Amino acid sequence: MRKLVIIPTYNERENIVAMIDKVFSLDTSFDLLIIDDGSPDGTADLVRERQKTASERLHLLEHAGKQGLGTAYLTGFRWGLERGYDSLCEMDCDFSHDPEDLPRLHAAIADGCDVAIGSRYVEGVNVVNWPMSRLLLSYFASKYVRLVTGMPLHDATAGFVCYSRRALETIDLDAIRMKGYGFQIEMKYSAWRLGLKLRELPIIFTERREGCSKMSGNIFGEAFFGVLALPFRKIRARKKNDNPNN
Repeated sequence: MRKLVIIPTYNERENIVAMIDKVFSLDTSFDLLIIDDGSPDGTADLVRERQKTASERLHLLEHAGKQGLGTAYLTGFRWGLERGYDSLCEMDCDFSHDPEDLPRLHAAIADGCDVAIGSRYVEGVNVVNWPMSRLLLSYFASKYVRLVTGMPLHDATAGFVCYSRRALETIDLDAIRMKGYGFQIEMKYSAWRLGLKLRELPIIFTERREGCSKMSGNIFGEAFFGVLALPFRKIRARKKNDNPNN
């Protein structure tokens, strides 16, 4: 199976080179696509420099300006599908998601799962170095999603996720509306409503050591109100004659 890791970046020069080297050091071989949202700190320049020694496995797409998490991932999904990848993983650049968990997520896809979720809450609470206020917000956000939508997940807002090619060809990517962190919820909800197989795998989430969090009140508001609308939307599979790469 061809395996791709998609990492969106905005001002991640403190982490990007170490993350690239860590992913490439894994025993399981992954290609890596960095999607930079116009970072003014030179993140993309560091990726280009690293491409000189890893050009076949390291890829870079650049947005002219900051377009948001969901837009970056949708760009990456279409890029990966167009190039024939079978397993497409999404993760953060700041090491809050441990790259060592990537092989486990991919193994679940290889075993027939459609959406493998690196879950912070499927076995208790596995979060390190978060302030209590943020931990409670995240934990009860997933409880809220479960209550409103009925989706049986413990960590609906998780951003460490691996999708099978079948899943991304089934979900109508053009119909995904939320662009911030609500994107994570909407993708999982769409997969669940379409009858795809979701599986949560326990991970330990560690707060970033370098750089600044991109969380904001606007992102939270989009997710809160977007979730309220999800049960009233018609979720349809992509039509077979539609091209997911457009």
